[in-house]
Amino acid sequence: MMNTHCRPGPLRHALTLGLAVCAWLASAMSAVSVASAQGMPETDTLSRIKQRGYITVGYREASVPFSFQGADGQVMGYSHDLAMRVVDAVRREINEPLLVLRLQSITSQDRIARIRSGDVDLECGSTTHNTLRARQVGFSNTLFIIGTRLLTARDSGIHDFPDLAGRTVVTTSGTTSERLLHRLNQERLLGVDIVTAQDHDASFLILQQGHADAFMMDDALLYGKIAGSGDPARWRVTGMPRSFEAYACMLPHGDSAFKRLVDRTLTQVMTSGEAERLYRKWFMSPLPGSGLNLNFPLSDTMRALYQAPNDKPFQ
Repeated sequence: MMNTHCRPGPLRHALTLGLAVCAWLASAMSAVSVASAQGMPETDTLSRIKQRGYITVGYREASVPFSFQGADGQVMGYSHDLAMRVVDAVRREINEPLLVLRLQSITSQDRIARIRSGDVDLECGSTTHNTLRARQVGFSNTLFIIGTRLLTARDSGIHDFPDLAGRTVVTTSGTTSERLLHRLNQERLLGVDIVTAQDHDASFLILQQGHADAFMMDDALLYGKIAGSGDPARWRVTGMPRSFEAYACMLPHGDSAFKRLVDRTLTQVMTSGEAERLYRKWFMSPLPGSGLNLNFPLSDTMRALYQAPNDKPFQ
């Protein structure tokens, strides 16, 4: 009797192998998609830092007193001091006491892209942590809590946001204040002429030169501009806050190990009393180099944050 169970030929082997490979590739792609959806890191920031021998920290040039350059070009500020505590913790964590620190100037416009691209490992300045941004980058525990208000001349007649109707208001582009101002203008039909500038110094200069009637930004930054204006009696911060916002350090999205290290470091600084000493240095004392004093007392909200650090955004 003829045997009807034929042995598979080369073509059948090829088809079977091809199907198996396709199934494996589909499974692998599915796993990658799930990992991406769950926010799992594609790279390990601490390992990357150790391998290349340096850490890159982003700073702002004019976010007084959080992160800014002094007259001598030195980077300083409240947030920058906290970033330096994190750098020391990274050196200990990866056992590289001589790890090189590289400082990279960033702006409101490019700061998120710099973190996402890996150009910058950590940014501690005056960046607001909100749920929209948290889809793109990671955030540490909160560094500071601010209210969004107005800086204006004392004789401007502007006392609160409704007084902006028909006036010109400047704000810094790429900030949450810009978004809030546009929304307020549309909802209240105020007819505000909104002007934007690249950084806080440029925004304040527009106000000083009379090209705007008010400057909308975070209150602590506005007090910094008054202190450095040369004529502080001319200006005032006014208006009920349009929002409360949480400043935090930015870091790569989904890197839980790096976030744990950053949060652990900040928590220790805050609960030990060191953060309150830094606050007095930058908000209640003459600033290094300039002698300017913001005279911005510690709020109950900030005192509560130091007692119970957390990473909760307001928006």
